[in-house]
Amino acid sequence: MLQLIIFSTLNGVLYGMLLFMMASGLTLIFSMMGVLNFAHASFYMVGAYFGFEISRRIGFWPGFFIAPIAVGAIGALVERYGLRRLHRLGHVSELLFTFGLAFVIEELVQIFWGKLPVDYRVPPSLDFVAFRLFDTTYPAYRMFMLLTAVAMFAALLAGLTRTRVGIIIQAALTHPDMVAMLGHDVPKIFMLVFGAGAGLAGLAGVIAGPALVTQPSMAASLGPILFVVIVVGGLGSLGGAFVASLLIGLVQTFAVAMNTSLAAIFGSAAPPFLGDLWQVTVAELAPIIPYVLLVLMLIVRPTGLMGTRET
Repeated sequence: MLQLIIFSTLNGVLYGMLLFMMASGLTLIFSMMGVLNFAHASFYMVGAYFGFEISRRIGFWPGFFIAPIAVGAIGALVERYGLRRLHRLGHVSELLFTFGLAFVIEELVQIFWGKLPVDYRVPPSLDFVAFRLFDTTYPAYRMFMLLTAVAMFAALLAGLTRTRVGIIIQAALTHPDMVAMLGHDVPKIFMLVFGAGAGLAGLAGVIAGPALVTQPSMAASLGPILFVVIVVGGLGSLGGAFVASLLIGLVQTFAVAMNTSLAAIFGSAAPPFLGDLWQVTVAELAPIIPYVLLVLMLIVRPTGLMGTRET
């Protein structure tokens, strides 16, 4: 039991921090521009593929630094020559644009890399056992993923609260007109924030690619969970996104590890209104738990855990 708790906690925190790496950028973009970017998970996928392509040519570590920058540059171009032109037409046009962009990116990935998973491997320098507990090993690369995510969170927090650029960005989130009157180029700030958000998603893809499966469907599989995170945490709340990411990561990881059903706890005799659900294990229900949490949050607290605006 102790082994299950320790390793499930580590994996849950790791999964939660990966979610936050993407949710943080999406939260900043929504706070500043009011746009829920449906293509945000696609930048995560592009980061994984860029990391794979660079790593097989010049090594993992150059890809670790170059791929997120390249994805961020693509994101900045998308905002400059796409979303900025649609902003005057309203949020519906922006949503449709990002929705279509997600499909375009997925098709481009399939054209260049095919429909099958690519062989994106853990680098040899990190391919060893970090520690052993109760005859179970924990890979060093997973610890690297966790430390990278924590370092990103610390850098993002320090950048937004301790630097002049961060203060300007925070001011632009709530009072863009006043920031413009002070002489700052608000459209350029929007572009840089959108690019930075895409870059964070790309970084998540670079470090998650070798540990998970790098394939064209990886964006579609993670995108819905990403929107659950920002709604549960509160639209526009960076702190809420952090708490919600960890909450969903831990809840889903522990749920996957549990093979207990109601029948095992209360006996095989099922109430008439439950039927076959009485025999279903918690692990089998794990994929829908985040969405159940989303529905409950919308019913009980539409603003989310730490949000100030309703969904």
